[in-house]
Amino acid sequence: MQRRRFFAQSSAGLGYVALNSLLAADESLTSGQSVSSTRPQDFVPKAKRVIYLFQSGGPSQMDLFDYKPKMADCYDQDLPESVRNGQRFTTMTSGQSRFPIAPSIFKFAQHGHSGAWMSELLPHTSKIVDELCIIRSMHTEAINHDPAVTFVQTGSQQPGRPSIGSWISYGLGSENQNLPAFVVMLSRGSGRPNCQPLYDRLWGSGFLPSQHQGVKFLSNADPVAYLSNPPGVDAKLRRRMLDDLKSLNQHKFSSYQDPEISTRIEQYELAYRMQSAVPELLDFSDEKAATIDAYGSQAKIRGTFAANCLLARRLVERGVRFVQLYHMGWDQHGYLPKQIRGQCNDTDQASAALIQDLKRSGLLDDTLVIWGGEFGRTIYSQGQLSNDNYGRDHHPRCFSLWMAGGGVKPGLVYGETDEHSYNIVTNPVHIHDLQATLLHLLGIDHRTLTYRFQGRDFRLTDVHGQVVRDILA
Repeated sequence: MQRRRFFAQSSAGLGYVALNSLLAADESLTSGQSVSSTRPQDFVPKAKRVIYLFQSGGPSQMDLFDYKPKMADCYDQDLPESVRNGQRFTTMTSGQSRFPIAPSIFKFAQHGHSGAWMSELLPHTSKIVDELCIIRSMHTEAINHDPAVTFVQTGSQQPGRPSIGSWISYGLGSENQNLPAFVVMLSRGSGRPNCQPLYDRLWGSGFLPSQHQGVKFLSNADPVAYLSNPPGVDAKLRRRMLDDLKSLNQHKFSSYQDPEISTRIEQYELAYRMQSAVPELLDFSDEKAATIDAYGSQAKIRGTFAANCLLARRLVERGVRFVQLYHMGWDQHGYLPKQIRGQCNDTDQASAALIQDLKRSGLLDDTLVIWGGEFGRTIYSQGQLSNDNYGRDHHPRCFSLWMAGGGVKPGLVYGETDEHSYNIVTNPVHIHDLQATLLHLLGIDHRTLTYRFQGRDFRLTDVHGQVVRDILA
């Protein structure tokens, strides 16, 4: 007999049940809504929701945002040891006999009132540069993809922790009972279609109640797995089946007091409500042709980054708290000039259109949008270097990302790297700092959003993180 069942069915179990009643109302238990999801916010939020455009693989900062004109005079010179300063290499370049500097072959120009330097690869993003807060001084501790992506998304390099979206779902709850609080969509880049895989645990709830895990929207006919009724089952029969399941689960809950049983009840009910909400969500017929065209030609093709960006806007305007888009293919160890053109072609227009669309609808003021990957790329070439071709290895010491809306300063370039885009010179921003700032903008003190597990209070930022107040509007 399990310990929980023993206490639940003994006299001690009466005290256990009474204590649970004090901690959470019966209505919360049967609905699967955790007490913490209705916690008061620590201060007035500037953002109500987040769209995270995660560029998986590590976009090359010096080919996109971090202009380094002096490198043109250093072509094919060895990276000075004084710059590298003992930094470790990955196994992909550790065997190279030399580390030749590969200046970006792409042209840069200043844009907007802010005068921010942007690559020719981003003509659409360049037009909205005054809406962006560009951080050029991000840094991380992980040097390989899986731990680095896991670190950005969960606050730990080790798998098993809750993702950012799960923490936000747990901390703030949902604004729309017919849709999940946390939605995930994936797209594969045309620049490098055979790219690093992504695992479902990246949007998992870890040790939080499983109702807070991300719901992945698929690009095939059924956008959510098993959402549609099977052949021979109509809405009435489905409702009767769910009522019977709910009754069985509630009976089991009264015996075990396992909160995951309550979660199961709520997830079945959410799936039932989504059967009517999701088809309307995916029907773009109510969108103006000019709006769809603004996202690009791929916006009409489900599963593309452009279509996912448009769907992200429709999700947040319906009250979804956290929308995570993953676009794969930025891992360019070779043939970077060709591959990065494909990646930018996939993402540039749609990313800019999303910002303009949110601003036009009035949603940008309280919607935080983030664009960036897990780390940057090296100034030195991986493999053979030529005038029109090079590759770049992983680089955790510095990389760039941008944020827009939701309480961050527009038209700001924050942080600076050295002339090699190798080390940070001013205003470093760690991954935990980014996470702390994100929660702050949502009205949450990252130090107070905790969950007790295995005798310890866990939080997204572990025991680290400082809010980057210089970028707050």
